[in-house]
Amino acid sequence: MMLPATLRLRMAAAACSLLVLYTADTARAAGVPAGTLIENTATVTYELSGTPISIDTNTTTITVAERIDVVVTRQSPQVLVQPGETDRVILFRVTNTGNGDEAFTLAIDSNVAGSDFNPVPAATSIYFDTDASGDLSPGDVAYQPGDNDPELPPDASVDVLLVNDIPTGPANGDIGRTELTAASTTGTGAPGTNLPTQGDDGVDAVIGTSGGIASEVGEYIVADVEISVSKSQLVSDPFGGSEPVPGATITYSITVEVTSAGTASNAFVRDPIPQYTTYSAETIELNGSPLTDAVDSDAGEFDTSGDPAVVVRLGDLSQADGPQVVEFRVTID
Repeated sequence: MMLPATLRLRMAAAACSLLVLYTADTARAAGVPAGTLIENTATVTYELSGTPISIDTNTTTITVAERIDVVVTRQSPQVLVQPGETDRVILFRVTNTGNGDEAFTLAIDSNVAGSDFNPVPAATSIYFDTDASGDLSPGDVAYQPGDNDPELPPDASVDVLLVNDIPTGPANGDIGRTELTAASTTGTGAPGTNLPTQGDDGVDAVIGTSGGIASEVGEYIVADVEISVSKSQLVSDPFGGSEPVPGATITYSITVEVTSAGTASNAFVRDPIPQYTTYSAETIELNGSPLTDAVDSDAGEFDTSGDPAVVVRLGDLSQADGPQVVEFRVTID
């Protein structure tokens, strides 16, 4: 199988193994309710020969203290592609957020409403990211429905790759979407539905608020200039640790880099302040240099004209400029 030669996207955070266990904190804290998801996605915008293109970063997610049944999250940013490319991948994570062991069936859908073009699923279109590389590698295990459905303990996750080919017709700026769905093999349905004796050790199972099924969409965007965007987060709590409790600080870092010939014109980053957090004033930095919150002569600002957001203007970017790193901080309410 031909592996993609362009734009290898990696998560900026530490690579995860095929199965990663997370420990849930059962204590309930004051402030934001337990179980709240704090999600954050930045957008990088630029122009190619006058055509505006916007690229979302990967979404960073922090769960404040409780769980639901299953969550699917996109781990890749939007993937830049060229017409006719094959075996282009998008990385997702499936997390069992219920309180018992559970298996999930996986499905791909690359005919998603609102797309400018439909990606074409590869002959084998779902793989487990066995080597935690974030892209398709020879050692990655192909998913076979019913044969190797991922079985996850509570709060465990598995990373999954969707593999698609790109048709020859799309133009710069066109977007093609692909969707991963994970469904509980025990059952799905309306929240609160009782499944007698279907739980661990023969106890009753109850469908939770997710309905036992979750989906997430990833995007390919056609561009003849390749640009890598990624996002990471670092949590610092009031007690010297790294737990996402109320009062903790989250430092977000967005990295933008042109990885091919050509120029991305008028590039800028816009990162909305996530719900359940408060922006920490005067914390914007570009490549380690502080920027003011005000609209002035420097490249950054804290925009309060609509939904509050950090905005940093990067200008015209080429490969020679190297990585551009934007950072700022928020506090969990």
